[in-house]
Amino acid sequence: MSIKAEIIADSVNPIGSRLTTFILEYPRFVHSEVLTHRVFSKNAASSRAIPIEKMIQQVIDNPAMPVWWGKNQSGMQAKDELDFTTTDYERDKDERLIGIIRGFYKESNLTAKGKAKQIWLEARDEAIKQVKRLNGLGLHKQISNRILEPWFNIRVIFSGTEFENFYKLRAHPDAQPEFQALAYMMLDEHKKSTPKQLKHGEWHIPFGDKIDEDKIVEELKVQKHEEEFERIKQKIAVARCARVSYHNYEGKDDYLADVKLCDRLFSSEPKHLSPTEHVAQALESDQFIGNFKGFKQYRKFIEQ
Repeated sequence: MSIKAEIIADSVNPIGSRLTTFILEYPRFVHSEVLTHRVFSKNAASSRAIPIEKMIQQVIDNPAMPVWWGKNQSGMQAKDELDFTTTDYERDKDERLIGIIRGFYKESNLTAKGKAKQIWLEARDEAIKQVKRLNGLGLHKQISNRILEPWFNIRVIFSGTEFENFYKLRAHPDAQPEFQALAYMMLDEHKKSTPKQLKHGEWHIPFGDKIDEDKIVEELKVQKHEEEFERIKQKIAVARCARVSYHNYEGKDDYLADVKLCDRLFSSEPKHLSPTEHVAQALESDQFIGNFKGFKQYRKFIEQ
């Protein structure tokens, strides 16, 4: 399955407010529904940033697919799935539908669901063909790659303190099946994870547990100093959250490149600060600052 959820940082402040950062992967076609939840900070892989050849290979190797092939009916939810065979179709009393199905399935032993999957991938192959034609004309990837989005699995850095309503809405049978699968995975990971207890002033740093302090000393030529290390770790985390835009959120353990990328985000005009929202300082309160409760985002320090 192409739907994934992994916690990369989980922290709790002195009075119990919990901040969790996930790496998510899910079909691009439900991304707009994810964006309706404004209490979370998000950075996502961008079709504008991924090279055309890499985008094509991703939709070949790991195409986004529905998890529930619902049968057409009125309303927003498909209660029944396409699982009947061609023979079952022949028993249908709707003569118009019978005629369509006979012509379509006459040389196939696939179930309706199997045939639907085949058609879904045939549509992908046709889209790839047309993208290659556009690429041959010299069209920029920010346009050509859009055609491939229905088959693209998007990666997202996703942070927040307020998950209760999210799970009520999305870990629910009425939710879009792909979003429902994602929400249940996230809820399961949340239940299994033990958040790190932070003191007032300590930092929630995504990817922080994987950062090698000895390598920081070697690559950045700095002295071992707790405050300096914390500042550098924050910048490395920001850079890696930014890299999700071109589907490479973990980087290559090049800490100097990470720090330079972070500094470019800060110094650009206009500044690109959304990746700084995932790094946050624990407060000794349940005050909301921005969209986090009990934590102050790195972004707020920069803006001040």
